[in-house]
Amino acid sequence: MTWIERSKQIFEQEIAEFQKVANSIGDEFNQAIEMIYACKGKVVIMGIGKTGIVGHKIAASLASTGTPAIFVNAAEAMHGDLGMVAKNDIALLISHSGTSSEIVNICTPLKNIGAQIIAITGNPHSPLAQEAKITINVPIEREVCPLNLAPTTSTTATMLLGDALMVCLMERRQFKAENFALYHPGGALGRQLLSRVKHRMSTSIPRVIINTTFNDVIYTVSDGRKGMTLVYDHENKCVGIITDGDIRRAIQHHENIKSLTAADIMTHSFKHIHQEAMITQALEIMDANNITSLAVTDIPNSNNVIGILHIHDIIDFR
Repeated sequence: MTWIERSKQIFEQEIAEFQKVANSIGDEFNQAIEMIYACKGKVVIMGIGKTGIVGHKIAASLASTGTPAIFVNAAEAMHGDLGMVAKNDIALLISHSGTSSEIVNICTPLKNIGAQIIAITGNPHSPLAQEAKITINVPIEREVCPLNLAPTTSTTATMLLGDALMVCLMERRQFKAENFALYHPGGALGRQLLSRVKHRMSTSIPRVIINTTFNDVIYTVSDGRKGMTLVYDHENKCVGIITDGDIRRAIQHHENIKSLTAADIMTHSFKHIHQEAMITQALEIMDANNITSLAVTDIPNSNNVIGILHIHDIIDFR
């Protein structure tokens, strides 16, 4: 067997174990989500060794997606770091065996402080499980380690479970991209998410009037490089929009296209957004309506179009 074949075998073995964990998830997971959602304090995740490393990741993921969370090493907690835990906090304790003395010994002090305990363990009958209000089981039959000793499958499964907790809590909180941006202000992602429509829109607006000929409409849409043009009446009021999709449909369904004018093919009710809106709001509107551009108005619910925002204006932002 080559190492390539062996590596694929390892993947297959771990995936099979992860599926068993997924199949074992029950109502205790619902209870954990609702307990954390209702928590007035923070989530304090504790572990040691490799489970501690996993705990660090889970804490960071929760904290960046709307659930206040920190990691505390269980051994250090017994020597002063318990001061980081407060009444109304939830202690999420991770131990695959459920018998690690550093984890089990911390349970009583946590309860004395007033924290509630959720356990993540591979042994639902362990001392840790007995101390916990809610126990989430990670039933790994065997580590992928050939000696069945090094934490491998169990730690990865715990990390997957942490991802599931994070995603479910995001959805429970209706956590949106603009919320995400508040916790990620640095770098290109933060700049994009925190940007407003006015920062990315183009003030060069392709435009025609209602009696513009079909050929001139095509030229305007092509020359404007936005895939669309706005349509104005003779009083300079914006009354519609024509996209490249409208042009294609006109060609397909009209025999005498040369006789068509902008008024014949425009869409009267078009999507728009005001200049102070967040880029994330624009993305949501585009995604929900399967469109690539939005008219930009000066204020909400206004018909005064001052710019165009195209999907490329967002994607190309650095």
